[in-house]
Amino acid sequence: MAASLNDYFNEQFGIKGQDIRTFSPLTLAYIGDAIFDVIVRSILVNQGNTAVNKLHSRASSIVKAGTQSLIIRTIMDDLTEEEKEIYRRGRNSKPHTKAKNASTIEYLDATGFEAVMGFLYLKGDMDRACEIVRLAIEKADLDILK
Repeated sequence: MAASLNDYFNEQFGIKGQDIRTFSPLTLAYIGDAIFDVIVRSILVNQGNTAVNKLHSRASSIVKAGTQSLIIRTIMDDLTEEEKEIYRRGRNSKPHTKAKNASTIEYLDATGFEAVMGFLYLKGDMDRACEIVRLAIEKADLDILK
């Protein structure tokens, strides 16, 4: 069995892993967006059977750019120097899309947050990714746990 989910996928599909330090911040944010969404959805689903529209509504309110911006501003002091650097790279990147329901600043903050989550996933450090989500739940007062 692989050491991480990403390693498992690489093994299953015969992909040689890449040095994650060479990935652009937008690539890190791309996978980080999905990872944060999976963590949030898993927390919600594993609390018990609920109508899908309610699950979707709760998940959407947490994974949207405005909430991610709040999260990163709330937990910034808890990030390591390496995570802060990844966040800065993500925030300072030039996304080719515009925010739909968030300000430009919120969107860039969210991109930085997603880059951190993507970096941790690709690094195989899901313990730290979950710790960041726990900090977000506590410090940003997210309505995710019953």
